[in-house]
Amino acid sequence: MKRVAAVDCGTNSIRLLVADLDPATGELKDLDRRMTIVRLGQGVDRTGRLAPEALERTFAACREYAGIIRELGAEKLRFVATSASRDAENRDDFVRGVVDILGVEPEVITGDQEAEFSFTGATKELTGRTDLDTPYLVVDIGGGSTEFVLGSDTVRAARSVDIGCVRMTERHLVEDGKILADPPGEDRVAAIKADIARALDQAAETVPLSEARTLVGLAGSVTTVAAIALNLSEYDSAAIHHSRIPLTQVREITHRLLTTTHEERAKIPAIHPGRVDVIAAGALVLLSVMERIGAEEVVVSEHDILDGIAWSCA
Repeated sequence: MKRVAAVDCGTNSIRLLVADLDPATGELKDLDRRMTIVRLGQGVDRTGRLAPEALERTFAACREYAGIIRELGAEKLRFVATSASRDAENRDDFVRGVVDILGVEPEVITGDQEAEFSFTGATKELTGRTDLDTPYLVVDIGGGSTEFVLGSDTVRAARSVDIGCVRMTERHLVEDGKILADPPGEDRVAAIKADIARALDQAAETVPLSEARTLVGLAGSVTTVAAIALNLSEYDSAAIHHSRIPLTQVREITHRLLTTTHEERAKIPAIHPGRVDVIAAGALVLLSVMERIGAEEVVVSEHDILDGIAWSCA
């Protein structure tokens, strides 16, 4: 067994996994898995820069994670940064801060690399399953971007497009940090749908979406929709992992989220406080994908890019 640490720093959240890996058997044993909402991508779509307060929130989480990594004695650490830090003019400030705290340079990976890590993390456990047809379409709905990866044992095609729960919220539902309409009007929902449709057209140029036989959904928007569908009184990773949520429920939940106020959504126990303002847009991305490819259900995975990063250390 090899003890490794993986950090995935995205647009909305930063996550840590410390795990023991056995490359011979494919076993991954969690020692610590946690997530912190830091909203690193705050305002990036509008300003092109990482906000000072967003950087400080992220560095505070990094300091917490550094203590956990030291305590558990990970042999190797890999820190991967995704959409927000790809887009930012001042990403060097971000890099220097991470190096000072964790001693490793964050790898600002491409969308294709992000997609490959997501696919590995999501599908490694599915090998040999007879109840799921291949190829899989792994869809990782992040804060700033969404990755589409088609494959069976290996990746056949991948594409990253610039739609995500934070980017869609900030582009269409918020202005200067203020909510424009609560709940959003039909015109704003239509604008989000149009953005998503264009992005799906872009993804389909590279990834044959219609060939997918099993849709595997990743990341916070998908797992939160699953938690609501399962009527969980609190977030339960074990219950959510590999749950199968039908299209009818995803459609009902998305409609509910788009037609309730921020205060009403905040009362739904399965929604993390840091996702209340962006979950409606994230659910709409998921619904749009399912309707585009004709998926009757989504298989929800708690294992995603973070697990893929960990496996790359081995």
